[in-house]
Amino acid sequence: MNNAEEYVSKLFDGQNLSFIGSVDESGFPHIRAMLRPRKREGIKTIYFSTNTPTNKVQHFLANNKACVYFCDPAAFLGALLVGTMEVLETPEYKEMLWQTGDEMYYPKGVTDPDYCVLRFTAVSGRRYGNFQSDDFDVI
Repeated sequence: MNNAEEYVSKLFDGQNLSFIGSVDESGFPHIRAMLRPRKREGIKTIYFSTNTPTNKVQHFLANNKACVYFCDPAAFLGALLVGTMEVLETPEYKEMLWQTGDEMYYPKGVTDPDYCVLRFTAVSGRRYGNFQSDDFDVI
């Protein structure tokens, strides 16, 4: 397989859906589909927008361990990133991800308390393609 960052970046850029995982208070994993992240810095740092009063936000506030998964089902390709998730509610981050049309979900605008940003920081990953998989570190 080619360079891990190139592989994951290409897979990321070609998808409109991603999956994130959190850990609940009993130690069980929860996976949910999310819209494509709004911003990323390489594959190390990935930003999502979401509703503040959700169980995933509560999970991340209690336990920041997380994963993000991208896949192309038609090509049978996938990439898992493992790391931590932070819940950010400062104006700086909320404005960074805000897009026209978000008022539909957050009627009070960018300062809506129901709107927050999730920042995922990857430490390692695993990718699958061409009937093989391998682990890699994210630097």
